[in-house]
Amino acid sequence: MQHTTGTDGWRSRALAVMPVGSSTNSKAPTMLPDEPEVIVRGRGGRVWDDRGREFIDFRCALGPITLGYADPRVDAAIRAQLDDGILFGHPHPLETTTAELFCSLVPGAEAARFLKTGGEALAAVIRIARAHTGRERVVQIGYNGWLNSLAAGARVLPGSTTAFVPGVPEALARLHHAVDWEDRETLDALFAEHGSEVAVILVAADYPSIPEAEGFYRYLRELADRHGALLAYDEMVTGFRVAVGGMAQATGVLPDLAVYGKGIANGMPLSVYCGRREVLAVLDRGEVVVTSTYGGEALSLAAATATMTIMRDEDVPGRLRELGTRLQDGLNALFVDAGLAIRLVGHPACPQFVGESAAVDRFVRASFVQGLSFYRVVYVNAAHTGADIAEALDRAGRACEAARG
Repeated sequence: MQHTTGTDGWRSRALAVMPVGSSTNSKAPTMLPDEPEVIVRGRGGRVWDDRGREFIDFRCALGPITLGYADPRVDAAIRAQLDDGILFGHPHPLETTTAELFCSLVPGAEAARFLKTGGEALAAVIRIARAHTGRERVVQIGYNGWLNSLAAGARVLPGSTTAFVPGVPEALARLHHAVDWEDRETLDALFAEHGSEVAVILVAADYPSIPEAEGFYRYLRELADRHGALLAYDEMVTGFRVAVGGMAQATGVLPDLAVYGKGIANGMPLSVYCGRREVLAVLDRGEVVVTSTYGGEALSLAAATATMTIMRDEDVPGRLRELGTRLQDGLNALFVDAGLAIRLVGHPACPQFVGESAAVDRFVRASFVQGLSFYRVVYVNAAHTGADIAEALDRAGRACEAARG
């Protein structure tokens, strides 16, 4: 279905009926008229807006598109299941077989259940951890989704923090402790004071620091074990992108609990919370109730089965690493040549722009003009080709010239 307009002003229409103008804050355009107001179609590694403009896309729906837009194998799995139904009053076999496949691929996943979004899956992990340990305090490192940005100083979006959290009771916020990546001094002091009260350390990788993250993860594992706390990984971005098993596989350090999503179903809405069966047993015993009508929705499970099978058989994370390295190295060379105070830093499957924020904004805006769509975190997908990367770098060179001026 096409929604071509170019003149109706989708942004103003959206703002009239929808706070922020989008249900996802990070998707709301801030660089009009150069940035697309809406995207109406995607194919492979490219997207088109309502004005018919084509973009080589490195937003990838903010990470979920790992195989490429409209991947025919995933779409075929969705269509086949659609003929049999979407949702039922009892579990569909896909609920079990998808969990079996997931647990066979992800280190440390002895059992798994499904929800729809990262925020609710992270909420489930926190509740499970509190019930299993009988403790209340939660340590948050990194961006753990809007629902779990509960602590004063926590990340409310990947790139911003808040001194206080409107809408969160102070008594609840006091039980959540926001700590910066690699801030071992603060963690040591926090655990010296409250170690016997901490239920879980919940960590999301700092994207620019992923290549050197193993030491910090080993420190967190030892810290949690020493104080009887659980360790939980937020793998929403890193899982099935940095590696199939995310940071657990990349570092060899296994968590007690973890949350996956985004790339697992190539764009269909699905999240997974998983971990050690002993910890998840609070669900079997009925001590904690986490349940959702849509957790076992069959179209997303069919998409996840197809996506994970392709990931397993074709080493998609390896391809993302290869393509991402070409793009990352090429962009950084262009930034140096243009004298821009920007670098693309981190794992090549999900590196992040760092540097002078005004320069980053100028470059991203100029890139839209050149038919390139970037986000603060840069995502390639497996449908991008070497020719796409070469063309993107050619266009990015022109964007650098415009951003420098």
